[in-house]
Amino acid sequence: MYVELKNINKSFGDFQASKDVNFGIEKGRLVALLGPSGSGKTTILRMIAGLENPTSGDIMIDGKRVNDLSPSQRGIGFVFQSYALFRYMNVYDNVAFGLQIQKKSKQEIKERVDELLELTNLKGLEDRFPNQLSGGQRQRVAFARALAPRPSLLLLDEPFAAIDAKVRKELRSWLREMIYKVGITSIFVTHDQDEAVEVADQIIVTNHGQIEQIGTPLEIYKTPQTPFVSQFIGQGTVIEDYYDLKGFEKGNYKGAIIRPEFVEAFKSDNDRFADVVGISQKGTITDILFRGNSLEVRLDVGGVQLTTHRSLERRPIKVGEVMNVIIYRVLAYDDSRAYLLENEELKKKDVNNIHLESYLYSEEGYFVV
Repeated sequence: MYVELKNINKSFGDFQASKDVNFGIEKGRLVALLGPSGSGKTTILRMIAGLENPTSGDIMIDGKRVNDLSPSQRGIGFVFQSYALFRYMNVYDNVAFGLQIQKKSKQEIKERVDELLELTNLKGLEDRFPNQLSGGQRQRVAFARALAPRPSLLLLDEPFAAIDAKVRKELRSWLREMIYKVGITSIFVTHDQDEAVEVADQIIVTNHGQIEQIGTPLEIYKTPQTPFVSQFIGQGTVIEDYYDLKGFEKGNYKGAIIRPEFVEAFKSDNDRFADVVGISQKGTITDILFRGNSLEVRLDVGGVQLTTHRSLERRPIKVGEVMNVIIYRVLAYDDSRAYLLENEELKKKDVNNIHLESYLYSEEGYFVV
């Protein structure tokens, strides 16, 4: 492992910000520290950077214990949430700052700065000052400045937080592409699960100073291991009496999460849909929200409030309409674990959510439900 945290604890007075944190990151990976505010993710990042010292435990970078090394001795580049650019310096001098501290020659500095300005699409903006740049451009300058001294590890603290939504989405793809081009091991902090899923190779989910789960974005989303992760990741409805829904039996669980993709709602009642209708239950549409490329449909199913997504290609629906509703699966949880439960009625009839779609098309291939 290129970066390792071993039995890390960090306390601020009586408050324990990190509790027995252990994880390893392979060289060249792009990793997200994901969690809500106060979950300990930024404290972990700052300890890796040397801006905070762990109360106990070891931080290893490239096989070396770095606890006693200053930030400048760790070979780390840091991109701050607020950019932290020098407002009295132009773009060129901001990017060159770390190289000047290293006392590189003017020629070497010029070659490196020119290379990074080209890489970050800032060519032609060398003489501008930070207040003459857009938020996205300022973030690119901060990225270039962090990379200039050729660090072995790049740390980013909420790198897109100060940027508007449209630019933020564009910068996500840009950042991922740039980091792979440079080939640098990178760790970024975020509370935005969409950001983590879109950008990272690996996600480390934090909560109350502890590591809840580590895995790829797909693993974290599809197989959450703890009650917290199952509720924090994705959009879901938390219910206690999930066993009141058709196809599910009561178990030793405290409750369950039902995500929109676990729910199918349709209207057709003719013979073609007899098998599907037989394993459904009635639900009334309480609200319909337009989400651009789909509709978010909210339903009351026997007093349980559920949400599903509906393609714009399907027939129009309206609030108050009664639908047939099937719940494919739920994420049940107890005090320590999360479990994926399948609809038993679907299993008995050998109908699953993959070929269920074939029921929901007319013979001409258009949605009729």
